[in-house]
Amino acid sequence: MAIATHLIDAFAGAVLAPGDGGWDAARQAFNTDIDQRPAAIAMPTDALDVADALRFAARHGLRVAPQRTGHNAGPLGDLRDVLLLKTDALGGVEIDVGARRVRVGAATRWEQVTPRLSELGLAALHGSSPDVGIVGYSLGGGIGWLARKHGMQTNAVTAIELITADGRFVRADREHEPDLFWALRGGGGNFGVVTALEFEVFPVRELYAGALFFEVEQTADVLHAWTELLPHLPEEITSWANVLHFPPLPELPAAIRGRSFAIVMAAFLGSEADGRELLRPLRRLRPLIDTFAMQAPAGLGDLAMDPREPLPFRSAHALIDALPAAAIDDVARISGPGSSLALVQLRHMGGALSRRDPDAGARATLPGEICVFGLGVVPEASAEPAVLSDLAALSAAVAPRRVGDYPNFVEQPVEVSGFFDPGTWERLRRVKALYDPQDLFKANHHIPA
Repeated sequence: MAIATHLIDAFAGAVLAPGDGGWDAARQAFNTDIDQRPAAIAMPTDALDVADALRFAARHGLRVAPQRTGHNAGPLGDLRDVLLLKTDALGGVEIDVGARRVRVGAATRWEQVTPRLSELGLAALHGSSPDVGIVGYSLGGGIGWLARKHGMQTNAVTAIELITADGRFVRADREHEPDLFWALRGGGGNFGVVTALEFEVFPVRELYAGALFFEVEQTADVLHAWTELLPHLPEEITSWANVLHFPPLPELPAAIRGRSFAIVMAAFLGSEADGRELLRPLRRLRPLIDTFAMQAPAGLGDLAMDPREPLPFRSAHALIDALPAAAIDDVARISGPGSSLALVQLRHMGGALSRRDPDAGARATLPGEICVFGLGVVPEASAEPAVLSDLAALSAAVAPRRVGDYPNFVEQPVEVSGFFDPGTWERLRRVKALYDPQDLFKANHHIPA
């Protein structure tokens, strides 16, 4: 309480301490099982407020953890000596159509940008969830429906505005603070509090996208057919194979409510005729529901059907270089009827995700051909053992072909150096030591000074 009282005197925005009204709502992460208990919560109204909060934290021996939506909060760990800096008020969206550039404040979510871009015949490299914050997603990498063609969102970023540990406002781009600009693109929130960023978007007026729903009992057949397709698919198509067990919620459409399906989703930067031909082997398996159509890019926002509201969950993931037939059968068994997992998802990688661009940031590429992700909801403690068992089985099934991690999907504290090659890791540490020598910032995946 004393920390919050002193901060109120040095800070224009709202400050919350344990026990204050609104405390529990403000400290909640997207995963509601994560019990964030910081020393205090500060809610800056602008960049000057951010600088004041950082100076206060440094004087009082606190570290600072910037946060917007609370996705991927699990790796933060203990926050007892941390000032949680909620950037909810740092909004704003500016679209330069001619330059195909977008500038957003730190509070901005994808759902506030992608529909507007779509109306202009443009598309961003967003992911599967419209309610994810753009800044956190971008600093960690960002893989979505156009990734095989255009790569990660972090390397579409053209400028980043932030407040550094010494309270300075910095605009980092290829000409200004180039080492910092490199580190921020993939190095996460280790180097300052980002107040805004700019990124490139791409001309897309329409694309062929949708989902094929199959009986869940067909999961093995669907996964075998999908996997056999992958080596023959052009970079213009990004596809994900899923097993989804929908809850019996009244807001869901009757056709899927409380039911389970094997689902292949895809987005193709091409014509309907070419898209239909690419997916023809899957349609031979006779889907129950086929939603594919030519559509504006805004339709990609809800294609994955991710939950919008916070929920308690456990998850696991791996990047793998192949999915052999035996592993497919194991994945089908683990994820199929009777599974405790709400979602098992296989994302096709490769393409631009595997090509190193000399202008890229610290997260230049991602290894592997498939990203495996599993998630189980744990509404009460009694559900956790079954979920953890199925997640462990999923991880074991693909472990022989594991080649790495995608940090935005790692939901627990880990040794972060393993995310990078030795040269990139050493360079990241040098940039950290230059811009945050006292290790003021506590990022979800921590890079030490």
